[in-house]
Amino acid sequence: MARYTGADCRRCRREKMKLFLKGSKCESPKCPIEVRPYPPGQHGRGRTKDSEYLLQLREKQKAKRIYGVLEKQFGGYYVEANRKQGKTGDILLQILESRLDNVIYRAGFSKSRDMARQVVRHGHVLVNGVKVDIPSFRVSENDIVEIREKSRELTPFVVARAEAGSRGIPAWLEVLSSQMRILVHALPARQVIDTPVQEQLIVELYSK
Repeated sequence: MARYTGADCRRCRREKMKLFLKGSKCESPKCPIEVRPYPPGQHGRGRTKDSEYLLQLREKQKAKRIYGVLEKQFGGYYVEANRKQGKTGDILLQILESRLDNVIYRAGFSKSRDMARQVVRHGHVLVNGVKVDIPSFRVSENDIVEIREKSRELTPFVVARAEAGSRGIPAWLEVLSSQMRILVHALPARQVIDTPVQEQLIVELYSK
């Protein structure tokens, strides 16, 4: 299976902002972007001309990296969003937010989306009582997502329960930390998605 194997912090530096790909490290002074807040490579500190295309490309790359999606899959999400009624950019973000790995991360059951993907792949997650080990699985309204009972005493989940409430939970989810359960009340509207992405630039890029 194709996946990115390089340093996560290089991706944050390339976008000149924290994408919170490394969990607690991103909050610490050890975060590389605190020390070197410029793109990696020998030309990282050089001047670049911010053309319209470059701005659009950077927004697309930023969204891909935040959600941990590769190019082909991201393109497929755009095609799907473009076919549906409504604003394509809003629907695209809704699709990305409804991924199972993102739901686990948003609920505070993992420190990062990378960790959430690992949690799902290792079979720790049930959706409506059925084990799901596909991180890209999409939740629907009224779904119940939970950590299976046998896994709840593993260290990452014990820590997650202890730190319950330390991270803001989006309004479209309800988290029952004591039961390690997530109730999906609705799919998120754009106004409740706090991802720092200008989705209209992504739509403009793919529309060319």
